[in-house]
Amino acid sequence: MIRVLLVDDQRLVRAGLRMLCEAAPDVLVVGEAEDGRRAIDLAGELRPDVILMDLRMPLVDGITATGRILAAHPATRVVALTTFDDDDHLYPALAAGACGFLVKDAAPAELLDGIRRAAGGDDPFSTSVLRRLVGRAVRARNGEGERRPGPPADLTRREREVLSLLGAGLSNGEIAERLHLGVTTVKTHVSSLMAKTGATNRVRLAVLAARSGVTPPR
Repeated sequence: MIRVLLVDDQRLVRAGLRMLCEAAPDVLVVGEAEDGRRAIDLAGELRPDVILMDLRMPLVDGITATGRILAAHPATRVVALTTFDDDDHLYPALAAGACGFLVKDAAPAELLDGIRRAAGGDDPFSTSVLRRLVGRAVRARNGEGERRPGPPADLTRREREVLSLLGAGLSNGEIAERLHLGVTTVKTHVSSLMAKTGATNRVRLAVLAARSGVTPPR
């Protein structure tokens, strides 16, 4: 069973997430928190595998809570729950250690898949969120008037192709289809890219691609 802690200041949101999780045979909700301070306490008491973390909450916000929880329990996987007007919180949440970003109005199947992927060590994200992050990175790059240093020179041609498609916001499945590869092979390339670039997750890889101007193959 995947042990999940739900963190959101809205009771109805927590109730909806609980109902969704309880309908899955492999997900167990071990607790709920209405603010970041309570989330920090429960993370220590309950030791959940995955925390679904709202970003904007009273007392202690989700970004601060994420950083404190991961400092004490680095094996915990924190997935940020975001809305479309949360852009200013996305990079700070990433810096705090969030492993993924899911929008609150995502389809139930996408949310459950995100929980399972996070528990399995993957970095779940809603495509719309990744594209917004990448878009901001592109605008920042263009505003500087020059590109930042590109990716390491020792990337293979295939790794550069995968990196560019990550920057375009494609999922592993979409990259596999585009490059005529297996999904497992794509995951291997993503892991290699993380090792070579020092990026801790695919979101950082996508931002790196955008900032360095790596473009998808035609």
